[in-house]
Amino acid sequence: MPTIRTLLIDAAAKSGDDVFVRAKSDHEWKSLTFGDIYSLARRTAAVLSRLGVKKGDRVALMMENRPEWMSTYLGIVSCGVTAVPIDAKLQPHEVSHILRDSEAVAIFGSGRTWTLLHDIMGTMRFLRSVVLFDGVVAVDRKDGSIRIYDADRALESAADGADGPESYFERNVADESDVASIIYTSGTTGRSKGAMLTHANFLAQLSALEYFTVRKDDNFLLVLPLHHAFAFTANFLVPLAARCEVSIVENLRTIPENMKETSPTVLLAVPLLAEKMLASIMKKVGKSAAARTLMSLGLSRVVGRRIIAQLGGRLRILIVGGAAADPDVLRQWSRFGVKSLQGYGLTETAPISALSPQDDIRFDSVGKALPGHELRIADPNSDGVGEIEVRGPSVMKGYFRNEAATAECFDADGWFMTGDLGTMDSDGFVTITGRKKSLIVNREGKNIYPEEVEIAINACPHILESIVLGYHMPGEKKGEHVGAIVVADLDKIAEERNKSDAASASPMSDDEIRAMCVREVRAAMKQLSAYKHPRRIQVRFDPLRKTNTLKIRRYLYSLDVPAEDEAPPQPGN
Repeated sequence: MPTIRTLLIDAAAKSGDDVFVRAKSDHEWKSLTFGDIYSLARRTAAVLSRLGVKKGDRVALMMENRPEWMSTYLGIVSCGVTAVPIDAKLQPHEVSHILRDSEAVAIFGSGRTWTLLHDIMGTMRFLRSVVLFDGVVAVDRKDGSIRIYDADRALESAADGADGPESYFERNVADESDVASIIYTSGTTGRSKGAMLTHANFLAQLSALEYFTVRKDDNFLLVLPLHHAFAFTANFLVPLAARCEVSIVENLRTIPENMKETSPTVLLAVPLLAEKMLASIMKKVGKSAAARTLMSLGLSRVVGRRIIAQLGGRLRILIVGGAAADPDVLRQWSRFGVKSLQGYGLTETAPISALSPQDDIRFDSVGKALPGHELRIADPNSDGVGEIEVRGPSVMKGYFRNEAATAECFDADGWFMTGDLGTMDSDGFVTITGRKKSLIVNREGKNIYPEEVEIAINACPHILESIVLGYHMPGEKKGEHVGAIVVADLDKIAEERNKSDAASASPMSDDEIRAMCVREVRAAMKQLSAYKHPRRIQVRFDPLRKTNTLKIRRYLYSLDVPAEDEAPPQPGN
């Protein structure tokens, strides 16, 4: 049966000399073919043999997006070993948790991770080997019970044993039921858990190709981190299966420059990235009288040709996932001639559960179930809102060594309970309304979806972001009040004052900024029913803490306050 291993072998056999991945090194773009990646994967497998790794063991992978991430991953999973991708930006205690929880016996890391790994590896019970790129290990050595190797030397010395019928790669063949990855959830609601995703789970994701067209000459721009399921599946496995190209950006700041250099055709993004790119484009459009005129005449696509030219000239598809997207942002990208699709899913579903077909885009919806998958709305209320549940071949095997957590998220019929709330129309298109666990129920028993209130608040001119929470007053046990934490957009406030006569006056004080933000929130609430209005508004100046997919970590914030600190209720509340 097909596995990630068979995708690799087929790509090398049919397109061995074609470029698979491009990345910039020493200010120069360098390319690796499908054949190159296949050869490096086989060498990685030979290294695993020398490390004593057995089929079914867990091997961690902790490095930034780079070709070595891809070849190392493919070498690990092709042999029936389980990869444990780790965010290279995590804190030491988070990395420790993942290594211990997954019982990883080895880890491949970039040079940047060495300091962190060195500090924590003495506490690792199962870890036996650390293999590091970038020349940070001058001499292979042993530190306590852990051996430390230079990756380049290890791969070179393993070259002779990488091929042939007796090689580790040939003797250990992955099965579709083998766990390919244990991906740890980003933890918006608490401590991360390891979702076990099999080869079959990931290959079922390729059914998404029925919803959008991938061509042999396509070039996927890799911006999002490969340790995240969205980028891994859509930006790595899909191009591998389609045998087309991937270009890795240097960093978020160089995206425009890298797009000009690589001419991508497909861009995957989280909503924040899509919004920021569009905001930058619209700022330039606003300075051009000709562009403004064309857009006012409904000729946005004419303007879009110049925009696309500045982004390399070939961009045709934008796929947004990882969080709820602003329909107006997707709509504007499409007006410029870039088909803008929105997807929905979770790590536990490998991750895509729903996607907008490119020929039937509905900007207010995250799309419909992938072919071969099912979506339903469980126990909908009078408005049709209920929990979104998923069933199908992409749904995880379960959480690693955590039967209790696994049982909590599946019902008796095998439906995975996402914890997200939404509606579904008669055509099967799903619209997200919020998170079940973040739902606020007030003292009158009315439901308030924080995301709805946040959308209104985030439209305020001087507010950067917000989080809406339920809170109790001292002594209250039933029902919640609605509160909001908002972050002032200090950069915009300063920019506006510099352009106005106010620049000659003294800067706004913190209290003046807070008062302005509160006024704006109160004004924005006029569009919502009174019971949804925040009674307490807390203004902050530092960004809210987020996961690696830029979702706000809701569990870190609360608004329980003493009675004397309660903001006065507004009329109608």
